[in-house]
Amino acid sequence: MSEHKSSLQMAESSARSLQHPPGSAPDENEFPFGFPTSICEDAPGQKFLCSSCHNILRKALQTLCGHRYCSACLSWIVRNNKNAICQKCKEEDPNTLGEESLLAEERAFGDAAINKEISELRVHCVTLGCSWSGIMKDFEEHQSLCEYALIPCHTGCGHVVMRRKLADHLENGCVNNVTVCQQCHCSLASSECQEHSCEGSLGKEKKPVQTETASKEKSHSTSSSSKEGCCFSEVGCAFRGSKEKIQEHEKSAVGAHMLLLLQHMRQLQGTLCSKGFTPRPELSLKSAGKGTSELQMPAGLGFSRDPEVDCFPGSSVPEDESVLQQLVREKVISELENKLHVFENIVAVLNKEVESSNLEILAFRRQSELDQNIIRSLELKIAELHRCLTQKDAGLSSLHKSLLFSEQASYDGIFLWKITEVGRKLQDSVTGRTVSLYSPAFYTAKYGYKVCLRVYLNGDGTGKGTHMSLFFVVMKGDYDALLPWPFRHKVTFMLLDQNNREHIIDAFRPDLTSASFQRPVNDMNVASGCPLFLPLAKLQSPKHAYVREDTLFLKCIIETN
Repeated sequence: MSEHKSSLQMAESSARSLQHPPGSAPDENEFPFGFPTSICEDAPGQKFLCSSCHNILRKALQTLCGHRYCSACLSWIVRNNKNAICQKCKEEDPNTLGEESLLAEERAFGDAAINKEISELRVHCVTLGCSWSGIMKDFEEHQSLCEYALIPCHTGCGHVVMRRKLADHLENGCVNNVTVCQQCHCSLASSECQEHSCEGSLGKEKKPVQTETASKEKSHSTSSSSKEGCCFSEVGCAFRGSKEKIQEHEKSAVGAHMLLLLQHMRQLQGTLCSKGFTPRPELSLKSAGKGTSELQMPAGLGFSRDPEVDCFPGSSVPEDESVLQQLVREKVISELENKLHVFENIVAVLNKEVESSNLEILAFRRQSELDQNIIRSLELKIAELHRCLTQKDAGLSSLHKSLLFSEQASYDGIFLWKITEVGRKLQDSVTGRTVSLYSPAFYTAKYGYKVCLRVYLNGDGTGKGTHMSLFFVVMKGDYDALLPWPFRHKVTFMLLDQNNREHIIDAFRPDLTSASFQRPVNDMNVASGCPLFLPLAKLQSPKHAYVREDTLFLKCIIETN
């Protein structure tokens, strides 16, 4: 029972498509254009709307001009208009129309980003009585299963019923879903076939009943001979169209085809029951696939005798009745062979679909491998560019430092050094984080000695922890080969009182025997100067203004005469 119910639901999902074969205009099929905006819980933005139908984009394509169309809308526009121009481009600025405004399917590409956003939109069913809500990617599936949706009866009776009531309509109310008894010419509903029996039919050859629906479909197929029919037309499918439309229809209407097969099997069951046979549960396609030479009557036919109606009473049955029974058996075998042929066609169609899907999957995997190779190549290029940028950043940093030193350099032997954030730097010196500070380099002359200052805010050597120590450093310069050595110029240190009252001044002359004043071999010589330059208590005393706004000034004067 559960299998029958699921088959019925799956068949109903495509029943509408059987009644509306596709034509030249896109509005002859279900969901030809975009989805209606009324299904959205929030008003959709303009980027989600088709430039043609102004509905929510379905299978969005983006043209070279940047506008978006539904796949079906663009196909219909190109098919029905020669040299079609984008309508949006016309509306925005008709004077700037260019080649990119020409519409062509091969010039458009699928917009995966907008399709993903659309698939996540919150929507709801607008069918009266239905309370379903969800996201857009589940909307079409719901539409094909919505029990409150009105659908036309696929037998062509003209009635439009709720999907939930279709089965009841086919059983009891459909005027086309009837059979005609060939003996008494009575029209019977499908529910009456099992109980119907004709008076005086034992001595006559029983002919299989013919459905009015089949006769109507036959006349319809004659009038539509210009188009190809669905391979399920033998069981009641009225769809006709081109080969491409037939293939698309066979993929989308599998459920409806199963419903037609189910109804046809019910009619066959009713015909057999009216002849006194009861189908065995174990009858399957496998047993039906055997040749007629392997079928043994009555057991090989797949039927058993009804204990209440014995169609084979032995020697009491007249000879003509035995002949009649044999004809009935042969007719049933012929019908079963026809059904087997139909099922073989179905299997062939499904096998083609599987092969097509496998080829698509293989192509997708190959494309995925190519994309991965491209991605890896791009990653390597990005890494190389990153290394180049790192090297250039280091070069720029070095140039920036050189430029900064050049701007701060002095070429007359007088240098004024401004030290900011004195409190923090003094604390770093106490903790040992940054013991000393170097000043920018300066020169005694344009091509003279290159020197700098070095200060220990918390002292060094004998003055550590009690005094600020200040030292003089001779550095390696570009013109040392032209200068006299050792360095012999007098050096004067000054700590400036920012109130201009009491500057701290100390001076010394170089010890000509000290390595500190010889020509430098390395970047700079050992520093030499005043380890007890200024007591820390005096530096921080409020009576003096050596440090103001966390800043102090040191001055160095080199006598060059």
